[in-house]
Amino acid sequence: MSEPVLTLTGICKSYNPGQANEVRVLQSCDLTLMPWQVTSLVAPSGSGKSTLLHIAGLLDSTDSGQLQISGRDMTRADDRLRTDFRRMEIGFIYQFHHLLPEFTAAENIMLPQQAAGKAAGPARKRALELLDQTGLAERADHRPSELSGGEQQRVAFCRALANEPKLLLADEPTGNLDPETSNHVFEVLMDLVRSTGMAALIATHNMELAARMDRQVRLSKGQIV
Repeated sequence: MSEPVLTLTGICKSYNPGQANEVRVLQSCDLTLMPWQVTSLVAPSGSGKSTLLHIAGLLDSTDSGQLQISGRDMTRADDRLRTDFRRMEIGFIYQFHHLLPEFTAAENIMLPQQAAGKAAGPARKRALELLDQTGLAERADHRPSELSGGEQQRVAFCRALANEPKLLLADEPTGNLDPETSNHVFEVLMDLVRSTGMAALIATHNMELAARMDRQVRLSKGQIV
C-alpha cells in the first residue's frame, strides 16, 4: 500500500496568540492525502482555507500538531530545509497566475527547474513537453500579455508541475475564469494530476468542480470535516 504524501495531525494555528485580539484559525485539523488522489477543499472565505494550504505547503508554521510529507516529519524543519522541500516536492497554483511578464511561457516554466539546478537545455525540453500536454505547444515563445486568461493559467499549471512534485496545492485555480474556460482548464489540471500520480489538494468555491474530484473535505469552524 502506498504511503501518504501529506499527513496533518492535530494542526492548530492562531494569530496574535495570548492577546485580547487572538484569532483561532485552525483547531486540531487532521488530513491525509494519498498518491493519485485529487481532494477538494471547500470552505467559505475567512475560514482558514489559505492558512491550511500555507501550512501544508511549508509557507507557514503551526502552533501545535504534526506535519509529514512523504513520511518525513517537517513540523519543525528549518527555513533552508523548507525551501528545498518546497522547490522539489511541492507545486503551487493560485487564482491569479503570477507569471513573470518579461519571460515567455516556456521561460516561466524553465525558471523553477533552473532554480533547482537543472541546465537550460533539459529545462526547456521539460517545459515544451508540458506545454504540449496542455495544448500550448505553439504558444511556447509568447509572453503572458499575448496569452488569454485560460492560457496563462495553463502555463501556471505547467510551472507548478515542472519539477515533478509529489504534492500539488491549488487555491481557487479557476476562480478568475469564466465558466466555459474554467471547465476546460479544470479538465487540463485533472489530466495533468492523473498522469503523474501526485496527491492534489484543490481549494474551490465551485461545488460542481468539487464534486468531480475523488474526495471532498470541508473546513468548518477550524476543523476538517
